[in-house]
Amino acid sequence: MSYRRFAEVYDQLMQDVPYESWVHYTEHFFQQLDTPVEHILDLGTGTGEIAIRLSQRGYQVTGVDLSEEMLTLAQHKAQQANAPVQWLHMDITDMALTRSYDAVISYCDVLNYIHEEQALKQFFANAYQLLNENGLLLFDVHSIGYVDEFLANQTFGHVGDEVTYIWFCEEQEKPYSVQHDLTFFVKNGNQYDRFEEIHVQQTHPVEEYIKWLEEAGLELIQISADFHTNPGYDEQQNDRIFFTAQKRK
Repeated sequence: MSYRRFAEVYDQLMQDVPYESWVHYTEHFFQQLDTPVEHILDLGTGTGEIAIRLSQRGYQVTGVDLSEEMLTLAQHKAQQANAPVQWLHMDITDMALTRSYDAVISYCDVLNYIHEEQALKQFFANAYQLLNENGLLLFDVHSIGYVDEFLANQTFGHVGDEVTYIWFCEEQEKPYSVQHDLTFFVKNGNQYDRFEEIHVQQTHPVEEYIKWLEEAGLELIQISADFHTNPGYDEQQNDRIFFTAQKRK
């Protein structure tokens, strides 16, 4: 999914998102490694909130995204924050990078925008190739319960001074798949501009993600939920499932 005009309002809509919780989760697992983490690859970096925070903590971060609009915003924010992040415009399921990394991260349900099973398998295969020996892959996805019980066939909305939106979330034929139909009204001087976007998200049972990780040669270290660093999850009750895997010899 490549965001278009949605990039203009993304940070306003996500201002209450707990980015620091992702950073805390990430560093928790970095601290378990015998060797220090220096180079991080952030896949689906969006407007760079997590990448910039990690850069400010001293890591060398590369952020990758399919949306040029998102990357433009990320670069501007990084300059303001004096965070020397490298930004790359690429498809995270089809990357051609010449170096490897100590860690690969992909957060905020980025993988739920990869709809086809083969593309997900390719993502994990790419992550394996991009990792140094003993490097970590960390990512999260929506739980199947969250998609079925919270998102499917629901309507959401928000009325603000600068941005107003209506969000219809329609269940799709594929299990655990939803289409987001979003209509935005964005203030432009004395009037509001209207634009629409359609996004599709797909998730899978935890067992399928485990299988794809193993097929890619990655060793599962832990599964947890909702930013907890301790292991354990409930696919029906928890909203977000977190995976930590490692590239072994």
